Amino acid sequence: MVYLLAVIGAIAVAYLLWRAFGPDRVHVGSRAKKGVGPDDDPEFLRKLAEQAKRHREDGNPPG
Repeated sequence: MVYLLAVIGAIAVAYLLWRAFGPDRVHVGSRAKKGVGPDDDPEFLRKLAEQAKRHREDGNPPG
């Protein structure tokens, strides 16, 4: 009976440690470093606006 309680206790401790320090907790900081999409990137939008302006001035359709 004591061994059964020890096994259950060890499993509970292992589960709590896994939840506290598991793989979904380790990479929390790296998620914020992911690149932004092109529609959220100010530099991309600026370049796109400049290209559209040049095409309008030249009379060439974009593409």
